Amino acid sequence: MIRPRAVLFDLLTGLLDSWSLWDRVAGDGDGRRWRAAYLRNTYATAIYRPYEGLVREAAVEVGLPASLADRLIERYGELAPWPEVAAVLGALEGQIPLAVVTNCSEVLAQVAVARTGIGFAAVVSAERAGFYKPHPRPYRLALEALGATPETSLFVAGSAYDLYGASAAGMPVYWHDRIGMAAPPDAPAPIARHDSLFPLRQIALG
Repeated sequence: MIRPRAVLFDLLTGLLDSWSLWDRVAGDGDGRRWRAAYLRNTYATAIYRPYEGLVREAAVEVGLPASLADRLIERYGELAPWPEVAAVLGALEGQIPLAVVTNCSEVLAQVAVARTGIGFAAVVSAERAGFYKPHPRPYRLALEALGATPETSLFVAGSAYDLYGASAAGMPVYWHDRIGMAAPPDAPAPIARHDSLFPLRQIALG
């Protein structure tokens, strides 16, 4: 694609290592199962209902105590960016408008965004949009906030589920597949798929 005029990011997988926090709260293996259930259920929910409730329900679904959800929320400030976030997004910041589109509450979105150290032009939470991704509303709100069109923007996905939502909203997708997720067979193909954000710098800046 030609150099994008705006770049939008998934937050909790695309930019932050949320998997490790879930593992620390629930234990290795259990955290992965819990987060996978949460992702599956959240992307099937559409209309927003409290994020914390979805996290709690996912814990119970995989046989974990519901109270782990409260512990996870309390420790949201421990979320850490992937190691190259500062270098890659630091190079983009000021050169091209950047935004976040994230499936969590407004309060937790702000906590998580602060962990990146990046000044985004727009942050759209599922709560603010009234819908969870992959509904088009969160993506469109972010594009509107940037004054950008989908065709000239790039979405950086962390989860395979964003392949559906961002593509349906008209954006090409760079899939930052950090943990090696399996793409559903009917998922739209990304323009690039890497386990790092470093190649994004060349795509975005040319």
